[in-house]
Amino acid sequence: MSHSGFTDILPGQFVRHPGRPDWGIGQVQSVIAGRATVNFEDVGKVLVNLASVALEPIEDPAP
Repeated sequence: MSHSGFTDILPGQFVRHPGRPDWGIGQVQSVIAGRATVNFEDVGKVLVNLASVALEPIEDPAP
């Protein structure tokens, strides 16, 4: 757990954006200075501020 209050998100991890379920499953590309670049299946790459959005980790992305 990080000190700034958000869960540690790691490159390669699969996640969902809780406020944008229509984006589908995303895979974290990089995490730098509290921001994650996530490649979502339905919208492409998005820069997410982890201090504002609690991405939901997904254990197994298979449908």
